[in-house]
Amino acid sequence: MSTYVYGITAATHPSLPEGTGGVGDPPRRVRILKEGDLAAVVSDAPEGLRPKRRELLAHQNVLSEVGAEGCVLPMRFGSVAPDDRAVTGVLAERAEHYAERLGALDGRVEYNVKATHVEEAVLHHVMAQNPEIRALAESNRQAGGGTYETKIQLGEMVAAAVKGKEAEDATTLERALEPTADAVSVGPESTGWLANVSFLVKREVADDFLEAVERARGEMPHLEVRVNGPLPPYSFVEPGPAEPAGTAAGGADAGAG
Repeated sequence: MSTYVYGITAATHPSLPEGTGGVGDPPRRVRILKEGDLAAVVSDAPEGLRPKRRELLAHQNVLSEVGAEGCVLPMRFGSVAPDDRAVTGVLAERAEHYAERLGALDGRVEYNVKATHVEEAVLHHVMAQNPEIRALAESNRQAGGGTYETKIQLGEMVAAAVKGKEAEDATTLERALEPTADAVSVGPESTGWLANVSFLVKREVADDFLEAVERARGEMPHLEVRVNGPLPPYSFVEPGPAEPAGTAAGGADAGAG
């Protein structure tokens, strides 16, 4: 029977409530595997597991239950090891690394921030800041719309300016939020977002972080900024004792359902 891995904790971590259920239908019973000073939160792995909403929530709920009692290194949805022995073997092999990560992430949560442009507002910015674009747009207007070539030229100039503005705004947003975070992890590029960044934040300064987000929204009203969190610190844990099986949600969204 394969072993599904939810996360890693210290061996001294408080036990889970009796009968805690995890992924699968019916839910597989969650149990603890201990190895030295570490422990893995696991269950039997159901066959044919897919990242459906119910399963993602089950994974997240187990981590929330564990995290409420202390630090847990969350594994991504779909992390499956061949058996219990494989899990404890990796815990023993990487004991120093996991102990360091538990110490570094203790008392901290992750906030994932994504941003995109409000189209009309960013076009206004681009026109206001680029006299060449304004001049060509005005020339086309006076010419009844302009020729095919000048229309193409204007479109290319606007697209390039918007792309440059995306990079500029992504950097500005990240720098505005960095001071209230202990660490930053830039996520993979995703369609439609100019920024996809996760921040590791101490629980006691979470309100300061969220206030910084609100300030950034006020200073950059041409951005739509979305915040997901607090989350387990997915983006700040290296791969664990199992590789994700099948399609797994990535980055901080792994536990967001």
